[in-house]
Amino acid sequence: MSLPLPRVADPAAGRSSAMQRTCETSWFGRWLRHRPEAAYTGRPMSDDAAPERVRHLRQVLLWPLQLVPEEGQAHARPWERMDPNGPWREVRDELISGHEVHERHYSEFVAFLPYVQRFLYGEARRGAGDAVRWRASPMRVFRRHDIEAARVVLQPGAPALRLAVQHVDLHFFYDLDLVLLNVEVAAKDLPLAVAQELMYRFGRGYPGGWQPDGTALHCLFEFEWLGAGARVLARSDVQQRELFLDFVAEHRAPRMAAHWAHVLEPLVPDLSARSGSLRYRQIEYYRMPLMAYLALDDPASLERADFVRLGLVTGSAAPGATLPFAEEHLRDFERRHCYDRFWCDAGAAPRTRYLLSGHALVVVGDAASPFYTCDERGVLAQFRHQHFLLFLIAHVQKAALLMFSDRLVEALEDLEVRDAASVKRFKRRIRRCFEGFLRFTHRYWFHEISEQSQVRALFALTVQHLETDALYEEVKCRTADMNAYLDADSLRRQANTVVRLTVVTIFGLIGTITTGFLGMNLIAAADQPLALRVLAFSAVTVGAIVLSVYTIARSKRLSDFLDALSDERLTLRAKAAALAAVFGRGET
Repeated sequence: MSLPLPRVADPAAGRSSAMQRTCETSWFGRWLRHRPEAAYTGRPMSDDAAPERVRHLRQVLLWPLQLVPEEGQAHARPWERMDPNGPWREVRDELISGHEVHERHYSEFVAFLPYVQRFLYGEARRGAGDAVRWRASPMRVFRRHDIEAARVVLQPGAPALRLAVQHVDLHFFYDLDLVLLNVEVAAKDLPLAVAQELMYRFGRGYPGGWQPDGTALHCLFEFEWLGAGARVLARSDVQQRELFLDFVAEHRAPRMAAHWAHVLEPLVPDLSARSGSLRYRQIEYYRMPLMAYLALDDPASLERADFVRLGLVTGSAAPGATLPFAEEHLRDFERRHCYDRFWCDAGAAPRTRYLLSGHALVVVGDAASPFYTCDERGVLAQFRHQHFLLFLIAHVQKAALLMFSDRLVEALEDLEVRDAASVKRFKRRIRRCFEGFLRFTHRYWFHEISEQSQVRALFALTVQHLETDALYEEVKCRTADMNAYLDADSLRRQANTVVRLTVVTIFGLIGTITTGFLGMNLIAAADQPLALRVLAFSAVTVGAIVLSVYTIARSKRLSDFLDALSDERLTLRAKAAALAAVFGRGET
């Protein structure tokens, strides 16, 4: 059933055509006019092509991974451990190209609130005189340029599909043991079913299982990263089932597929036998969070089931299938997963719909709309900049919270209460977690990131589906409980120390008063030979040390005796029993 669109007058009908001229001169506008051969079918695209074709597809993967520091070595600036001779190069300033700020980057910058701008781009502060001090952003981006395309085969027997790789980035964060892999690919003129399958299968870190014939479930059947001259840089090994089964049997952890492991090099998996200055492990689901941009001839012609499959990223429909899930489960799909502010015939980009599930942010619009396809000022530019950053912030927050939760679990697992060294390590780790959580809260935890209604609404829906607010409260409570336990334990130990010192002082007071009353010449030895005086001094010193040590060792029992002695309700016999217990061998 097609979703009806209200027919209303377009208030932008009389708008200046400057925007359209600018957008039509973009690469996508030029591509629409020339209409080259279809990349997937290999045949020219006719004017009466089926409406269910995706004229332009962008897919962005954003996979958070946890960095694993060596014992005693924190990753305050993990990017400093990147190999300068490796394939990655730092993007010094993505906002400014040379000395110029492109309009799409300016729109991206002003879309966010000031404290979010400082997180994303850093800030300049005036120093002494007219000097300006620059404070770098806590987020650092590294990019590799050797991967130009990807060759994929969706399923056995399907034709190969070539995807243009726009960029492959790594996002590091100051004082967080996290790295986010960001991959953006593009394709054009695909059947809708192919686009749905590509969205569903592309971002899989490793197979979730295998079919009876040995074909990997949910993954691309073939995957190759291509470099210059179509040279194959890496090839997927998801069909080699035994490699993954043996790795899990040995390590109790999943094995990263070869093509994704290649992309992350020189970062290496934590359990890999290879050496590496930065090691990582999975922190979220093996299915990478994604964003997708689809430009279609007529978005209104899509059925409700098509939108469900796009929004929930369930893949294409099987023959004869309608909805991917039960109607009862999808009853409130539009309310929970659709942002329909622009789902009408009005505005600069009519018939534009946003679909959100936390795991995915998908935008569907009209390929004939210059504003929708404009990569400088239009929806495509917003998708690649503002929408990407709000999606990144939400997933950084979730990944960081999962990392803190994982650290608490690790600290408890390594605790051995009978081992003093283990207890000390546990205390240090909990203290570091508490301090790190406080720094995360003040540096990375945002509830509001923009005053622009669209950015604010999309961020709120993403956070709502990711349930980061509830996760934050849970981690905050657990971290605070751990820290409160350590504080209470420290106070208990201090109280015990004070009790022992008080007991020693009380019993030492007897000797002090006695010697003070009788004077220091109780034994007149001032005129004795030096050797005799030294011997007497040594004997008294040794005796005092032995008495003090014994008093400290029995301080707990002496403290119980003093409590019993001061209790007027106890009989003389009970008090004598408490005194006898001081010299017994029972439990203290």
